[in-house]
Amino acid sequence: MSTAQQLLNVGVAGLSHDHVHLLMHQFKEGKVRIAGIAEADTLLVARYKRSYHLPDSLFYPSLNAMLAKVHPDAVLGYNPVAEHILVVEACAPKGIPVMVEKPLATTVAQATRIAALAEKYHIPVLTNYETTWYSTNQYVYDLVKKDAVGPVRKMIVHDGHEGPIEIGCSKDFTNWLTDPLKNGGGAIVDFGCYGANLMTWLMDGKAPIAVTAVARHIKPSVYPKVDDDATILLEYPDATGIIEASWNWPFSIKDWEVFGKSGYLHALNANQLQQRKRDSTQVLTVPVPAYTDNLTYLAAVLNGTIKPGNDLSSLNNNLIVVKILEAARKSAKEGKRQVISSL
Repeated sequence: MSTAQQLLNVGVAGLSHDHVHLLMHQFKEGKVRIAGIAEADTLLVARYKRSYHLPDSLFYPSLNAMLAKVHPDAVLGYNPVAEHILVVEACAPKGIPVMVEKPLATTVAQATRIAALAEKYHIPVLTNYETTWYSTNQYVYDLVKKDAVGPVRKMIVHDGHEGPIEIGCSKDFTNWLTDPLKNGGGAIVDFGCYGANLMTWLMDGKAPIAVTAVARHIKPSVYPKVDDDATILLEYPDATGIIEASWNWPFSIKDWEVFGKSGYLHALNANQLQQRKRDSTQVLTVPVPAYTDNLTYLAAVLNGTIKPGNDLSSLNNNLIVVKILEAARKSAKEGKRQVISSL
């Protein structure tokens, strides 16, 4: 991807997800081309035009209007999670691949429909997580598969921050991020998906036997419609996963602990990894992974260099993630353990 001819030419579906700023910076740095941007909110469009000096010609009032004029290499979704299905419905019949921000969908019904469209029209549908590109997480996976700590017995993921409003997310973003229908829930979805994604990956694409969850409403005056703290327990035949998702952490936390029979690994963040055995603790030097961001990965999928399989961005993995999240919401609401049927 060193020349302009090799750059991905992407369409953008929506601007209300604040992660789109990352794409805009990649665009300004010459790492990607933008074929068009679909966004109905004229005030939001004006703000992005002004902030990133974007020409009027890039903007369309809807995704269908954009796709009638341009045929991008892929469409990236930066819209509410509940509307990811609409992106796939528009792109799939035209043979256009899709990558959405996490999670894939708000319901199993939506995710199943997305999978059916992907299969019918032979397109990849990928999900982008920040933690996919953490070199530490990639190395934890490699070490576990090389039997560095023995068979996995327990996995713990902590994900979250002080809260989207508290950290200054835009109103356009928080309007739907705190909506139970558009986002599917609060912290239980926003941050619960990370742990479900990582654990499904480490468990070789297998769904848990059962899911139990507790959701809290610690700040009802700030988040009146959705939970802001959740703990999710995943049961596997020989291992347990614990996901701690919160909009109430003292600061941003995205870590991953994997306990095996002979030791454990702790990815503290994107770059720091510790390994502990009975009588020793060491900080490991983490190698740079093959793919360090969503665009280089997406390009590799599109040119056939890699097949998603059951990896972190894959449709297979993220169908299970949505199933876990739906079961977690149901468990928290009903106060009951939810047995997971096979996908």
